[in-house]
Amino acid sequence: MKRRNMLYGGAAVAAGLAGAGLAWWTERLRGEQRRASAAAGPVTVVAPAAAPGDADQEAAAAFWLLSFQTPDGQTLPMSSFRGKRLLVNFWATWCPPCVDELPLLDYFYQENRDRNWQLLGLAVDQPGAVRDWLKNRPLNYPVALAGESGIALARSLGNVAGGLPFSVLFDPLGALQQRKAGQVLAQDLAAWMRLE
Repeated sequence: MKRRNMLYGGAAVAAGLAGAGLAWWTERLRGEQRRASAAAGPVTVVAPAAAPGDADQEAAAAFWLLSFQTPDGQTLPMSSFRGKRLLVNFWATWCPPCVDELPLLDYFYQENRDRNWQLLGLAVDQPGAVRDWLKNRPLNYPVALAGESGIALARSLGNVAGGLPFSVLFDPLGALQQRKAGQVLAQDLAAWMRLE
């Protein structure tokens, strides 16, 4: 009886420590996101309209009016991507599935940039973390800093849960065409290549 009580007590202590660790980690990530948002600067997002079909296109129209800072301090207007298919990937250095999909996205971009395709990585992260990450693992496509406000932007484009990674595809005229919550797979890219 005494041994069983000790086992239950040990299990309760372990569960309590695990819960405290999870709470600490969650708060740490929130703090990093708040600092990233402050460093990246404000991003204006127009709230979608009530009608489902119109909401996507209103959010898309607002997207094309935005500009973001690049990791090297340049301003990158979204309007500079007009006229090509644009795949926008919301990611962060602290997000394992985001980091896992980057080599595939980089390869896709290199293979298709001469076929009227453009890719943009919008980092929902701290500028310093993104710069450090890119020094060790450079990407061939443009990356911009969205900070924490990138989550609000992703939500306006259809990412209801606000999770990462999240990708959206715009057609050459700037209309929102596809979206994907979660890691992009080779079959997603192949299907998007077949779109008119």
